[in-house]
Amino acid sequence: MRSKPFLTVAHRLAILAYIVVALFPLFWLLKVSVTPNDLLYSEGVRMWPSRATFEHYTFVIAHSAFPTFFKNSLIVAGSTAVAVTILASLAGYALSRFRFRAKYWIVALMLITQMFPLVMLVAPIFKMLSPLGLTNSLTGLIIVYTAFNVPFATFLMQSFFDGIPKDLEEAAMIDGATQFVAFRQIILPLTLPGIAATLGFVFTAAWSELLFALMLISGNDAATFPVGLLTFVSKFSVDFGQMMAAGILALIPACLFFLLIQRYLVQGLTAGAVKG
Repeated sequence: MRSKPFLTVAHRLAILAYIVVALFPLFWLLKVSVTPNDLLYSEGVRMWPSRATFEHYTFVIAHSAFPTFFKNSLIVAGSTAVAVTILASLAGYALSRFRFRAKYWIVALMLITQMFPLVMLVAPIFKMLSPLGLTNSLTGLIIVYTAFNVPFATFLMQSFFDGIPKDLEEAAMIDGATQFVAFRQIILPLTLPGIAATLGFVFTAAWSELLFALMLISGNDAATFPVGLLTFVSKFSVDFGQMMAAGILALIPACLFFLLIQRYLVQGLTAGAVKG
C-alpha cells in the first residue's frame, strides 16, 4: 500500500518526461522561427531568444512561394485521403463479408506491394507516368499516393468491418434493404471511427511525403510543402528562420484536421481494445 503513491508519482513523471521529449522539437521549431537572423548564431544555445520577431513569417507568407506549396499540399493530401478512404471502405467490406476464389491472392498481392522499398519504384513509376503527362502535376501525385496507401487502408477498414456483426445487415436485408443500402445506412455509420482513423493516417502520409513529390515534380507551380522547404536551402546558406516559420505554418492544417476528427479517431484507435 505504501508503494502505491510512489508508483503513481513515478507513472506521472514518466508521462510528463515523454510529453516533454515529444514536444521539445516543436518548441525548438517555434523558437528558431521567431529568432532574428542576427541572433541565430550569436546568442548560442538559449531556451528563448532575447529579442523575438515575426519577420520570418512575413517573408514566408508575403514574399515566397509558400502559399502555392501550401495550397498544393492541401489539394494532394485532401484528395488522396478521400479517394483512399472510399476505395478502402469498399474493398475492406468486400474482403470482410464475401468469399470468392481470388480472395487469398488479392490479399497476398496487397501484402507484397508493402514489401518493396519506395526508392526501387521511383524509376518505374516515372517511366509509367511520363508518357501520360502526369510527371509534373498534382493529379500524378494523387494517383501515386492513392495506389500506395490503399492496401494498408484496406486492411485497416477490414478489421473494423470484421468487428461488426453480420446479423445487423442481414436483419436489414430481411426487411427489404439491398446489400448496398444495408452497407450505406447501417454498416458505414458504425465504422465512422475506422473512417476517421483511415482519413487521419492517409492525410498525414500524403501531407509529409517527400520522395515521390521530389522526383515527379519539377518547378514551384506543382510543388508540395515538403519540396517547398528545400527552396529555403541555397548553395552556400540555409535560411533556418524562414524554414522553421514555414514548418510552423504547415502544422496548422494538420492540427485543425485532427481536431475535427479527434472524437472518432480516439474511438477508432481504442475500438480493438474492448470486446463485445
